[in-house]
Amino acid sequence: MQRPFRILGLQQIAIGGPDKKRLAHLWGALFGLTRSGDFQSERENVDEDIYVAGRGAARCEVDLMQPLDPARKPRVDEPPLNHIGLWVDDLPRAVEWLGAQGLRFAPGGIRRGAAGFDICFIHPRGNEEFPYCGEGVLIELVQAPPEVIAAFDALPELKLSQGHA
Repeated sequence: MQRPFRILGLQQIAIGGPDKKRLAHLWGALFGLTRSGDFQSERENVDEDIYVAGRGAARCEVDLMQPLDPARKPRVDEPPLNHIGLWVDDLPRAVEWLGAQGLRFAPGGIRRGAAGFDICFIHPRGNEEFPYCGEGVLIELVQAPPEVIAAFDALPELKLSQGHA
C-alpha cells in the first residue's frame, strides 16, 4: 500500500493519574528525566508537566497529566496510559489519506499542540462511517519539524535478516 507520508518514530507518551506529583517523582526523581515545561487547558481538562528523555531527533516527551476537575470529562487519568504520539513527516497529507481509508479522527482537527507542533488525534473507537480507529488507544499524530525529518532520512536502512519477524 502506497502512503503519501511516513511515521518517523515515537514523539511522546502521555500518562495520567489523579495526582501528578507521584508520577513526577517516578519519572523525574527516580528515572532522572528532565522537566521541560507544563501545559494547562480548561477545554481539555488537563494540568500537565512535560518531561524529556533523550535529545535532538531522539528526544521523546513523557507528559504527566492530571485532570483540572476530576468530576469533569475528559478524564486524562482514565486510562492511565492516556495516549501515544507519533512523529509524521506530512500531517495534512496523512490526515487526508487516512480519513479516505476510513480512519476515524477525534473532534478538533489539526491544531497546535502543547509542545508547539501541529497535531491531531485518532479516535480510540470506530463507528459506522469510519470503522478504523486506534482500537482502544488514543493516538496523536504530530507534525515532525525539519530537523527530525532530516535525522530520520540520515539513518541507515535497517536490514532485517530473513526468517525473523
